[in-house]
Amino acid sequence: MHISIRRSRSNYVFAGVIGGLAEHFQWNPTIARVLWVILSMTPFPGIIGYLVLWMLMEDPD
Repeated sequence: MHISIRRSRSNYVFAGVIGGLAEHFQWNPTIARVLWVILSMTPFPGIIGYLVLWMLMEDPD
């Protein structure tokens, strides 16, 4: 099962998940990363959500 959002090839820090979401929704990637870090302060939604998105998002090729 994959979602139609692709990970970013050019705008990534670890796996390109947040960069891919920012490109898809036309957000500023820096603001998206800051919001994700704030969300990651709680263990389950942030870290586990990132890992789930990493597995479900398509490769950037």
